[in-house]
Amino acid sequence: MRRSPFPVLLAAVLLLAAPAAAHARPAAPDAVEPARAAEVLAEVRTAGTAWGLDPATGRMTLTVDDTVGAVEVAALRATAARAGAVLRHEPGRLTTLIAGGEAVYAAGGGRCSLGANVRSGTTWYFVTAGHCTATGATWYANGGQTTVLGSRTGSSFPGNDYGIVRYTNTSIPHPSAVYTYPGLLPINGVASAYVGQRVCRTGSTTGVRCGTVLALNQTVNYAQGSVSGLIRTNVCAEPGDSGGPLYDPATGRILGILSGGSGNCTSGGTTYYQPIMEILAAYGVTLP
Repeated sequence: MRRSPFPVLLAAVLLLAAPAAAHARPAAPDAVEPARAAEVLAEVRTAGTAWGLDPATGRMTLTVDDTVGAVEVAALRATAARAGAVLRHEPGRLTTLIAGGEAVYAAGGGRCSLGANVRSGTTWYFVTAGHCTATGATWYANGGQTTVLGSRTGSSFPGNDYGIVRYTNTSIPHPSAVYTYPGLLPINGVASAYVGQRVCRTGSTTGVRCGTVLALNQTVNYAQGSVSGLIRTNVCAEPGDSGGPLYDPATGRILGILSGGSGNCTSGGTTYYQPIMEILAAYGVTLP
């Protein structure tokens, strides 16, 4: 089957548990209220870190990647203790996942994955990651930049990680579907992710990969700045997959678009996603 030149890519420690007390004693660090713990962890701006509530343990967690040095780890360990949080290491480098290659291309040379086709009335757009749209105003369907897709009309990164591009090329099809290499899965709307949910994502580098939602409302400190309110999963991803969709394969509903992560699809990794409903609300658009 001939592959379209523009496939629809709609669109990745130690538990310091206190032993049971036989007698009354002062509150342990893990008794810190989540709201107070979040206030403490919100002070962290170190690149290569992420934090949020881990539903599996009921504890706040502070994650560090391989780029965080020993001196910084020591300081972060003290912060975690002050917040009553678990300090956890995840291998690899926590980054946004943009690279040169194929899929949707920025005029500046970056390559990402399309998240979802959307519209406002009769005007059509696509959404992708904000760290992608920040790299260029004009977007193309090919690496040679001979087929224009459209122009950036919005971009938010850091803080958020989403952007929107208006189609100016009317000859490019934009169905409401997820490209699953090589098939198409029709989109049946949007939904909010929940912990334990079985999910898949698709992207221009590694295709379809699946896993589980591990946590919600996570904050990631990239080198470019912090992004909050993200979905955390154990689905792997690699550079170029950014902007691709996270979806529920059982219902065909889109849950979010890929922001970044650590690891890879050989040894495994962790990925974070911007919730889709926030993106639609921000730009006043809907799925077709």
